[in-house]
Amino acid sequence: MSDLRFDDRQVPSPSGFHLNKRRGKLMGVCAGIADYFGFDVTLVRVAWVIGTLVGFGSLILIYLAIGFIAD
Repeated sequence: MSDLRFDDRQVPSPSGFHLNKRRGKLMGVCAGIADYFGFDVTLVRVAWVIGTLVGFGSLILIYLAIGFIAD
């Protein structure tokens, strides 16, 4: 068997939420949320986009607030 790993998930940080700028696309907010809760980052991004469309853009302000406040 090969020792190749295709899953780059990390163990949630015991010290709290942190942005993941290495795996992030814009500010690392969705990647940080995915790491913290143990979800797939793609699912978090899709849920965030759907929530933004349904909430008439209100999640954009929340995303920016998390991005500037965290770390």
